[in-house]
Amino acid sequence: MKLYHSCRKIAFVNLFVFISFFEVFADGTLDEKVKNLTLELRCMTCQNQSIYDSEADFSKDIKKIVRTKFEEGKSEKEIKLFLVERYGEYILFKPLLNYKNWFLWSFPFIFLMFGLFFIGLKIRKN
Repeated sequence: MKLYHSCRKIAFVNLFVFISFFEVFADGTLDEKVKNLTLELRCMTCQNQSIYDSEADFSKDIKKIVRTKFEEGKSEKEIKLFLVERYGEYILFKPLLNYKNWFLWSFPFIFLMFGLFFIGLKIRKN
């Protein structure tokens, strides 16, 4: 009977250690996710500094929001869309590719095509 109780205690301790190890490991990956996402976000109070690097109160609040959203099971894209909806697209260092800014993304290529067209006309004239 004594052996049964001691084995039970050892199993309980091992289970507790395993769960604690798993939580620490899970938090490490959560910290990495938060770090990677906050490096892509711009602090609204600092001059072009990332949320991760900034020590402003705004940045601390955004870090908390990002952490809670990850804990809720949200994806990076969902968190970015939430923050863009709340603070505007300026919060992202890389703007989203959508119908609102397709012209900005395509303008360099359009400009290149016009340039090549006019260079072609100039060469053809000569």
